[in-house]
Amino acid sequence: MSSPEKVEKGGESPERVHIPDVEKTDSTWNDPADIPVELDKRITRKLDKRLMPWLFGLWLLAFIDRSNIGNAKIDGMVEDLRLDSNKFNIALAVFYVPYILWDVPSNLVIKHLKAGYYLPGILIAWGLVSMCTGFVKSYAGLLVARFFLGLAEGGLLGGMLVYLAMFYRRHQMLYRITLFYCAAPLSGAFGGLLATGLAKIQTGGYNGWPFIFFVEGAITAVIGIAVLFFLPHTPSDIKFFNADEKRACIARMRLDAHGATAASTVDEERFDWYWVRRALLNVNTIVLSIVFFAIITPIYSFSLFLPTIIRSMGYSRVTAQLFTVPPNMGAFFIVLLTGWGSDKWRMRGPLMLVGCTVAIVGYIMLIASERSSVQYGGTFLVAAGIFPCSPLVMGWLSNNLAPHYVRATGTGFQIMIANMAAFIATFTYLPEDAPRYTTGHAINIGMLGLALISIAGNIWYCRWENKKRATGQRDYRLRDEKEERLGYRHPRFEYTI
Repeated sequence: MSSPEKVEKGGESPERVHIPDVEKTDSTWNDPADIPVELDKRITRKLDKRLMPWLFGLWLLAFIDRSNIGNAKIDGMVEDLRLDSNKFNIALAVFYVPYILWDVPSNLVIKHLKAGYYLPGILIAWGLVSMCTGFVKSYAGLLVARFFLGLAEGGLLGGMLVYLAMFYRRHQMLYRITLFYCAAPLSGAFGGLLATGLAKIQTGGYNGWPFIFFVEGAITAVIGIAVLFFLPHTPSDIKFFNADEKRACIARMRLDAHGATAASTVDEERFDWYWVRRALLNVNTIVLSIVFFAIITPIYSFSLFLPTIIRSMGYSRVTAQLFTVPPNMGAFFIVLLTGWGSDKWRMRGPLMLVGCTVAIVGYIMLIASERSSVQYGGTFLVAAGIFPCSPLVMGWLSNNLAPHYVRATGTGFQIMIANMAAFIATFTYLPEDAPRYTTGHAINIGMLGLALISIAGNIWYCRWENKKRATGQRDYRLRDEKEERLGYRHPRFEYTI
């Protein structure tokens, strides 16, 4: 009869997965029982069908509403609101002030506010704010709208990571993160097409760009209302499982923790500042926050300024909008492929090394060549390299933190630090650097170089720590400390590379 450790090492679908005897009233579930492979697979299939489409929609709409200001910029907003380069970039940066401040608190309260209501509630709020952005008539009004949009969206990404970790095992997480995160490059393609059509609408007092905000914001709010009725709060709350499936889902999540939590379900875990400290003292939290900071700089600048970069190559406004679609669509498929391979091979860091290198090559093409075709080809490599790295780094940290409040704090902190890069990204491409934008491209190359060094360092650390645990050099923790207080420091908890 296989041990829980062998289940973890043997792949996602072993022949028999051991779970506690769910019929017992003993909350420690020490009596093992077998769960058939088909039941385990059926649980995952049902979760994928019932959760992932909604999470995909949430992130697609979030990224469209966040970055559509880039489309509005080249469709007349700058002229109508009399924005010079600094005013526009400040408007971009204002969004991230409340967005950053709400990351960690949001992750800590999501369970208490009921995640199935909280996440779509965020969607409704920012949809309404986005609609109001279309009514803006001044620079001050734009700043106010961007501030409240950041406040409304704050906590969404971290909340979605914490939410997924309630339902999926550690090495099922990355592919599920990519299933919703691939909406980011897709939003660039879809948003460019939608903006091209909406910008042609002409009415009294509102011509072109306001309708980008009116229509996209309204769609977001309506879909948010619909999602309210479909997302469960925790595994114990799932209505689309039968009794056996629900108990097996709860049990397999506890086994997957490998001693990192003493609670039977996520509902039983209670907040403790001890877990907050443990999250912030984890080497993975510190290093991977730096990595995400370095990666998010080119991601944000690419999303916000791609229409501007392509326009500077000599293309017309409409052509520039349409030309944002192919590189983003290419990245969409690369993100999906990378996420699938990452979970299959249980590998995060090495794939990120490849992605950052590919993106650097793309930026070099943008800097070194004066031919628009070569520069445009560089945008494909940038998108294909950087977009997969974001779900990889988030999944990597989520995999290496446990239990719930450690993961909630660590991922929130990671996203908070990463989003500080927005203050760099929003000022990387300035009008005075047009048409080559050499400074902006060089900044992004430097950030990707920092990411490469940090990723390599974390790979080395995880391998070193896993070796210590495998050879029994961390077993003293079981003697010196209470097992239920070890979390990710438990000798049986293995770091993902």
